[in-house]
This record gives sequence, structure tokens and C-alpha cells, in this order.
Amino acid sequence: MHRILNNKVAIVTGAGRGLGRAHALELARHGAHVVVNDVGGTGQDSAARALMDEILRAGGSAITSDADVTQPAQVEAMVAATEAQWGKVDILVNNAGILRDKSFAKMTLEDFRLVLEVHLMGAVHCAQAVWAGMRARGHGRIVFTTSSSGLYGNFGQANYGAAKMALVGLMQTLAIEGEKHDIRVNCLAPTAATGLTQDVLPAGTLAAFAPQKVSPGLIALVADDAPTRAILLAGAGSFGCAHVTMTQGIHLQDDVRASEQVRRRWEEIRFRGGEIVPGWGGEQYQHELAHAGIGP
Repeated sequence: MHRILNNKVAIVTGAGRGLGRAHALELARHGAHVVVNDVGGTGQDSAARALMDEILRAGGSAITSDADVTQPAQVEAMVAATEAQWGKVDILVNNAGILRDKSFAKMTLEDFRLVLEVHLMGAVHCAQAVWAGMRARGHGRIVFTTSSSGLYGNFGQANYGAAKMALVGLMQTLAIEGEKHDIRVNCLAPTAATGLTQDVLPAGTLAAFAPQKVSPGLIALVADDAPTRAILLAGAGSFGCAHVTMTQGIHLQDDVRASEQVRRRWEEIRFRGGEIVPGWGGEQYQHELAHAGIGP
């Protein structure tokens, strides 16, 4: 097998089990040095230590970290330890996450904030800790884990969905800011049978959604020829992309009846023929100027 990640250094958060474990094994299989991060601990009997030992037995290279992604100082220490070990961080896979599912009517603000803190701010802390080094070296690959619950919604997951869609917005901007430094930033939206989803996916489908069937998609997002600003959907051996699009819409002249027109012409406004995928936020502004006949 061509080891396309030889000598690359990758941090995988939440790697003790489930998707993170599958990601770490796949990265190591392709030649990367892997930091197995798991807040559950790194002692002799820990999941992180067991995974590290498995990678080492297979001839790979790995160390462990028990940094809590919600604690910036711990994340910075993890990155510093990685750089002390291997001199750099090439790849960051933000996988750590938790669930606190309840309908919005029953959800506490504490559970809402906690999910945002782990998924969103945890990813922010990790990305910020590696960002300066990636800029200085002119190379970096960052993957955020989004979800169909964020992209499309899911009952009982207002907190989780909000965090996961926020990561798409973070990816969009960091990809733009990182482009000139060859920092490519993408999102992975997995469907996998893990501890977080075992009560969500139908029991008869769990085998089809093994985590290791997602991880090949991750490799495409972190290789030297990786895309940037992609939202890759992966599960059960299927791979596709999601896009945030903009319809052509309509233009209304100043009119006291404009609100009535928006309501009456709603189907025209939402019609998807000719929709586009904007390259940046300003394309909405430019599109609206063009509709209004304003511009150079």
C-alpha cells in the first residue's frame, strides 16, 4: 500500500473509541505519526493506551494525550508535546464529542452549553493551538466533525445540531483564511455505529455502519491533494458531499406591498434551478447588487 501520509503528524481528539479510534488506525496505516487523545485517561488500562499499543504493534508510531479539549491550556500543552516529539503538527482531526439529547422544551441551558463547549469550543481550542505552526510551515490539514443533525436537523438534538452547524461556519472561514498558507480545512459528516449513536441507529443496521467505513473519507481530507471547504458525507461505505447553496431568487422594487410579494412568490424564491455555491459570504451581497441593477 502507498503510505501517502508518511512522516505526517496527526492529532485525533476523542480517539479512545468509536470513530476516533478508527480514524487513528487509518491514519497510522497510511504512515502518519498519531497522537491518540482521549480525555478518559492514558493509563495502562486506558482505551488510549490500548490503541497506542495496537498501532505500535502494527509497526506504526503513536503517543497518547489525555488533554481535555474544553481546557485551552491542556490543548496547548498537547500540541507542545507533539511538536517536542515530532517537530510539527500536520493534521488535526477534531472528533471529540458528547451527547445530551432531549427535546428543546426539556433541555436545560447547562446541557446546551456543555455540548457547545465540547463540540464547538473544543474544536476552536484545538484549531487555534495548531494554527500558528501550520501558517509558519505553510502546510496544514484540519477536519471538523459535523453531522446530519446540524446540516438537516434531528428531533431532540437542538444543542448538538447547533454545535455541528457552527463547525461548518468555522470551516468556511478558516479555509478562506488558511488558503494562502496551504491550510486546507474541511468537514466530515459521518454516520457510524458508536457509543454516541447506538441508541439512535436501528439495531439491524449497526454492522453496516461500522466506524472504519467512514475513515477512508478522512484520509482524502488530510492528504497533500486534499480539497478545502468540503463537507464530506460518509457512512456504510457511501461518500457524498453537502453544499450550502443560494437560489437565484427574485428582486422587488421598493414597494409597500413587498412583504405581500415575498409571501405570494415564495415558491419562486425557493426554486433551486440555477442555484449556486458561493465562494465567500460577499457573493450574497454581490448577487443582491446585481439583482438591483447596482454596480460598476
